[in-house]
Amino acid sequence: MSETKIALVTGANKGIGYEIAAGLGSLGYRVGVGARDGARRETAVEKLRAVGVDAYGVPLDVTDDQSVTDAAELIERQTGRLDALVNNAGISGEMDPGWVQDPTALDLEMLRTVVDTNVMGVVRVTNAMLPLLRRSASPRIVNVSSGVGSLARQADPDTEIPIMAAYAPSKSFLNALTVQYARQFAGTDILINAACPGLVATDFTGFQGPRTPEQGAATAIRLATLPDGGPTGSFFEDDGVVPW
Repeated sequence: MSETKIALVTGANKGIGYEIAAGLGSLGYRVGVGARDGARRETAVEKLRAVGVDAYGVPLDVTDDQSVTDAAELIERQTGRLDALVNNAGISGEMDPGWVQDPTALDLEMLRTVVDTNVMGVVRVTNAMLPLLRRSASPRIVNVSSGVGSLARQADPDTEIPIMAAYAPSKSFLNALTVQYARQFAGTDILINAACPGLVATDFTGFQGPRTPEQGAATAIRLATLPDGGPTGSFFEDDGVVPW
């Protein structure tokens, strides 16, 4: 089996996901660019290849069971294993001005859609890719979360985090699942952690935020390349551990 390490990044056609793919590629990984939009996916692959990254496209809609199954089969044919899975794909759901989602007026269908992508999508992809990850000597899983998912930060009376009654709880749910996976993987070589990219200026945030996509990708890249014996079941940002 090839010595080249293999990664899959979901939602990798733009923004933070693209920079995670680029960063792993610069470290010598062969990177699967997971994205549902075919044109954007292939454009991202071409851009990555132009800077020397060994990238290939993976058609992937994390909300669709068959799409996820097909993606796992494609990676099986392409590489035969995975060394790193970065669950980056996510959505915010519709927000009012100021990034507010009022819990007293929350659209339940919108909430279902956010949870289906940000939480259930991670479970779909992770479980489908586990057979491939188990073939790696040092498998790593990174769930791209957000500091707004920190209950400690949300509950702080001095918090500046807006009320985000769909997006923030979806990331809290994702964090809780990360812990459950870490418990299940205890005693194995699989390390799984959550990463907070910070407030990054991308189309996801309306290009508001002090951080670049490259800066936002840094923690996820570090967690995807942890050495054996590294942390698992934790939540990190650039400055260290994020409180649950």
